[in-house]
Amino acid sequence: MTFNATEIEGVWVVEPERFEDERGFFARTWDASEFSARGLSGSLAQASISYNRRRGTLRGMHFQTAPREEAKLVRCTAGAIFDVAIDLRRSSPTFLGWVGVELSAESRAALYVPEGCAHGFLTLSDESEISYQISAPHEPSAARGVRFDDPAFGILWPEGIIVINDRDRTYPDFDAKAAASP
Repeated sequence: MTFNATEIEGVWVVEPERFEDERGFFARTWDASEFSARGLSGSLAQASISYNRRRGTLRGMHFQTAPREEAKLVRCTAGAIFDVAIDLRRSSPTFLGWVGVELSAESRAALYVPEGCAHGFLTLSDESEISYQISAPHEPSAARGVRFDDPAFGILWPEGIIVINDRDRTYPDFDAKAAASP
């Protein structure tokens, strides 16, 4: 695996290294020791998928509060998405910054989103599916979110949003005092 740092501290693009032959290729997509060696969470508590019928579907921006924070490794397994992480860690030098990367089934790259960051995505094609590897179990009482269009972040979405649920559309304005972690 190749780990490429982004402009947000602790957020990485992780690309599989392919070993190709006449059959196709083989590539590792998870190795706890590789993540731990970089100071990233090597824990894996659950795996989930998200299927999205329509291009222009937005899901996010979600996170869990302490002590139930979670790191995520997000990979698009069908279609394509614009994947976004927002740094909500008050002690981070990139606090309130965001990064967005295109992930696709073709590229097979993944985005590592550390604890204390919000995560969300916009589908860039119909029939998109996203696979998550998550470091901690989902805890509904710790689930929170920030609004995808909150001016505190200024996310530049590459396309218009067609499908979004009420919860994600109506999160209140961001309050730095209530950030995900110290």
